[in-house]
Amino acid sequence: MNSKLLKPIIIILLLLPAFNLPGLIPQPHPQEQKENQIRTREYPPAQRFIVKKAVSKIKIDGILNEEAWKHPEKIKILYEWMPGDNIPAPVESECLVTFDKSRLYIAFRCFDPEPQKIRAHLMDRDAIDTFIQDDYVSFVIDTFNDERRSFQFRVNALGVQADAIFSELEGYEDFSWDTIWKSAGRITDSGYVVEIAIPFNQLRFPGDKGIQTWGFEANRSYPRSVRHRLSSHVRDRNKSCILCQLNKITGFEGISAGKNIELAPTLTSVRTDEREDFPGGDMDAGKIDVEPGITVRWGITPNLILNAAANPDFSQVEADVAQLEVNTRFALRYPEKRPFFLEGADFFLTPVEAVFTRTVYDPAWGAKMSGKLGKNALGFFATQDRYNNLIFPSNQGSALTSLEQDVLAGVFRYRRDVGKGSTLGLLYTGRVGDDYYNHVAGVDGFFRLSGTKTVSVQYLHSQTDYPDPVAQTFGQDDNSFAGNALYALFRHYGRNMIYSLEYQDLSTGFRADSGFIPRVDTRRVMAMIHPVIWGKKGRWFERIGLRVMGTNITDHHNTLTDQDLEFAGSINLALQTYVFSAFHFQKERFNNITYDKNLAEIYLEMKPVGGLRYVIYTSYGDSIDYYNSRLARSLLVNPFIEFGVGRHLNVNISHVFERLSLEGKKIYTANLLQTKLIYNFNVRSFARAIIQYTDINRDPDLYAAPVEPETRTLLTQFLFSYKINPQTVLFIGYSDNHLGFRGLDITRTDRTFFLKLGYALVL
Repeated sequence: MNSKLLKPIIIILLLLPAFNLPGLIPQPHPQEQKENQIRTREYPPAQRFIVKKAVSKIKIDGILNEEAWKHPEKIKILYEWMPGDNIPAPVESECLVTFDKSRLYIAFRCFDPEPQKIRAHLMDRDAIDTFIQDDYVSFVIDTFNDERRSFQFRVNALGVQADAIFSELEGYEDFSWDTIWKSAGRITDSGYVVEIAIPFNQLRFPGDKGIQTWGFEANRSYPRSVRHRLSSHVRDRNKSCILCQLNKITGFEGISAGKNIELAPTLTSVRTDEREDFPGGDMDAGKIDVEPGITVRWGITPNLILNAAANPDFSQVEADVAQLEVNTRFALRYPEKRPFFLEGADFFLTPVEAVFTRTVYDPAWGAKMSGKLGKNALGFFATQDRYNNLIFPSNQGSALTSLEQDVLAGVFRYRRDVGKGSTLGLLYTGRVGDDYYNHVAGVDGFFRLSGTKTVSVQYLHSQTDYPDPVAQTFGQDDNSFAGNALYALFRHYGRNMIYSLEYQDLSTGFRADSGFIPRVDTRRVMAMIHPVIWGKKGRWFERIGLRVMGTNITDHHNTLTDQDLEFAGSINLALQTYVFSAFHFQKERFNNITYDKNLAEIYLEMKPVGGLRYVIYTSYGDSIDYYNSRLARSLLVNPFIEFGVGRHLNVNISHVFERLSLEGKKIYTANLLQTKLIYNFNVRSFARAIIQYTDINRDPDLYAAPVEPETRTLLTQFLFSYKINPQTVLFIGYSDNHLGFRGLDITRTDRTFFLKLGYALVL
């Protein structure tokens, strides 16, 4: 390392005792310490429950009056694991489990001494930021009982659904994953009841014909002045693994996924009108583009799924998350939302993001297979795209282009379970077009050294060749070239102490065109120490976190390009209040000049009552004016508020204000306002309006080259959605874009009308 800044931190990290830092964390009284030790030793082991087959048919209506619900396996939700540390749950809850040949049935009875305070709102499925403000129940199923991957299902008191995939190795919880299941919720005089049915053909599980045992956890979220998180088993804070602590449920015998075939035909119709002679010309009506398509999902076995699509529907029905691009060097990342790629997405995760499916833009066809056979997990997908989207990364910035050419892309992933909680993996990605290719291959591993310590490693090698005109335009090598990526992370995650040491090396020639790597030619070292202080019942705080983190980045000529020493702290308080603040002492190299920067930031979030959440983020300090290559001062203020009006209407408003100044003079000010109004008619349908307005003002006298003094854009989007399940849908939408400059009123540039029909036929 060139800098001495990180050496003290790394030395401290390496000398850390395994479980505590005397003097840094307040030590409990000897008697209290003894009680804690006794309590830790006396944690009960995970329980095992035997599930019996349903003795009658079950109707999913939130009324548990069937004979099958009179004597099912009953799992009590006994423990509060947050903020309390495995203390008795403040309210009574029970989870009922049974099954028949084709479905898993789950029911919850949630008792509440003050049912009038139950927080319950209608919303779209998987609207997770809004969902978690409500009272809800959830359960986790580890169907392979391998403590590596699980399915998660959540339902609020009105029956609104959320589902996710959780991967233990990456700590990856993905709510964009969707499956088809039924739920109903009902508020009663004593609390609320939830009833759920999940077809086995929507899950993955071993194809064995014998009795199966699955990992299982039942949960309840009970939000009042604090959010009480309750579980059917204890959660040891000195274990970094979650799935290794689950209860076990067994007795599943004679279950079947049936034919396990799902056909999802879609019909999408789009018409875009554009103003040809902006700003004075007429709006020219575009042609109506009708796109039929079909996606087929076939469960070859209960644990191996094949997806294929002809002219697949990859339409987006919501505007991307609003982001300012005024003073940035590197490409911005937008999340994947398309169902075809979300199936089994966690199979393709690795520490270096070599797979990012939004690089696939407009494919003619696609095929994907993923699943698990014994200790072996594998995934594969291939597409033929009509466009080739490329990022050209470097140490100092990235450029983008899109080539209108056919490109064939494929990804193969293999992972082998090793020992208790460890894995070894292989990854290959390839993209091939006219006079173009990019191939990436490598190995990776995740090793669980103990209950608190893990190591992750990955090595990748790439070979790339761009078409000559592209290489010349974007300053790339005219001939084929190669590159390497190396990643290693050691992490300790304990009750009172978290620390890690991370290293990443991306060579100058490394390219991952099927992934998202906007920066290369870097060697990055990061060390972090994070003591944690837990509050006890009755204290004024729930949790206090302190963090010291140092990051050092050099290029492959050993020139320091980035450095950051961060001192941060966070605290969780009553009214579901979270406060985080940090101070950064930084160095950043740009255009052969190294700048010293200091930056402060603060984040505040509160959920004081049901249906209300507000957030404000602020940062102030030094920043580089990349357009003019100089040091400036920046101020960023980002408030956000979300509130519900009754059970049906949800409103959220966010605003980003950014100012860059030089010696008191404003280089630019940027405002981005987004408002979202959603009226939910019921759990299946809603109407939504989104408005995004951007206003950027620049001082031309402070720019080295001519710039537009004022730029304004406006996006409006309206959508009606009727959704029986994630695949059986009706969407009717409209959107338009407006643009304005100084001396030109904001004027509509285009408008789009949108219709989508989708139907899921499950055989």
